[in-house]
Amino acid sequence: MNMNKKSKDVRLIEEGYITVIAGPCAIESMEQLDTIAGIVKESGLSFLRAGAYKPRTSPYSFQGLEHKGLEMLKEIGDKYGLYTTTEVTDAETVEEVAKYVDILQIGTRNMSNFALLKKVGVVANKFNRKVILKRGWAATIREWLLAVEYITSKGDAEVILCERGIRTFEPYTRFTLDLSAVPVIKNISKLPIIIDPSHAVGQSDLVIPMSRAAIAVGADGLIVEIHNEPEKALCDGQQALDIKQTQEMLHQVSIIASMLGKKLR
Repeated sequence: MNMNKKSKDVRLIEEGYITVIAGPCAIESMEQLDTIAGIVKESGLSFLRAGAYKPRTSPYSFQGLEHKGLEMLKEIGDKYGLYTTTEVTDAETVEEVAKYVDILQIGTRNMSNFALLKKVGVVANKFNRKVILKRGWAATIREWLLAVEYITSKGDAEVILCERGIRTFEPYTRFTLDLSAVPVIKNISKLPIIIDPSHAVGQSDLVIPMSRAAIAVGADGLIVEIHNEPEKALCDGQQALDIKQTQEMLHQVSIIASMLGKKLR
């Protein structure tokens, strides 16, 4: 059953709103994805993130359900009327992924994979897909913006930047979230920018305060990892918000948004 039919044109960033994209790091099963999608829908959100292909630091870690995961994501997205996004990891599978999701996501490891960026630009135009481009963990803002040019050189795909933390000498957090990138991007480009606090800090207790800070500094949205049972997650459970934390995060972020004259979506 479709619980709100999606419009054909995805408006990922909209004036007067803060976009919150939420979901699990990885698709583990239909039951897991269905449960989390229900949470996203009941929270009043419109965008579901979930990884079908998972590039991991260790080759022995869970790598995702791949094509089967894409099929699940399409089915659940249609069921709840949610727009969906997942990461594309190589040029060969970009078109396949685009057939199943609304938004193509390029992860930090692939920000400088120029063959992939150009392919995403072509496919995004062919299927009318939006693109989220995460900043490389050692990339300057200039390098990040030049990576956008590889995508847009193959058409007029809409690109949304995503700051997800950069590597520094500080070991307490997974990465260092560069919130100064938000006003810098706003000053030197017209591109929208969202924040991924989950991958930046790497631990769930820090996600909520950094989400607040992201909206306060002017970010257009958030992409946050949530899970109904983080302790059982097959990927990055330590940084995923549980149901209670998710509701608290949305409550606190909505207060900051309202001070800026915006609403969550």
